[in-house]
Amino acid sequence: MYLDVLQGKSSEAVDRLLTYRLCYHSAVCLSELTHVFGRLDPAHTSTKVVLKAVSETVSDIPSHRLHAPDTAAWGSAGILAGLMARLSNVPKNAGHERRFLNDALVLLQAQNLGAAVLTGNIKDFDYLTQIVTSEQVIFYRAVSAQDR
Repeated sequence: MYLDVLQGKSSEAVDRLLTYRLCYHSAVCLSELTHVFGRLDPAHTSTKVVLKAVSETVSDIPSHRLHAPDTAAWGSAGILAGLMARLSNVPKNAGHERRFLNDALVLLQAQNLGAAVLTGNIKDFDYLTQIVTSEQVIFYRAVSAQDR
């Protein structure tokens, strides 16, 4: 969701939700965002602009709204990620396991907070909510700048 907003791919409905609803932020998503600080090539021409946008986004997250998954969520997320990897028949060692683990952590953390997950990751979270049927997820599709 963060990247869609930064890239102008979030719909007006998503933007309204983010403006007018109470938002919790996950340390899992924070790590996915800040990954670019180590990953992007400092010599690339667009790196400085991207890092500035991500830095400003991270700085805008109120510390009292940033939460980390608890140990029970980590344990359960490992099981869920393993189930997703096995049942989806994705290739091993292609990075899917880490993606599934992060998604499961976000879902279980939201459940613990009594919050819904807002995501454009329809494929993975649809699959997750078929396994964990008690969680609320709000799906959206990214839009192009012309569709806004």
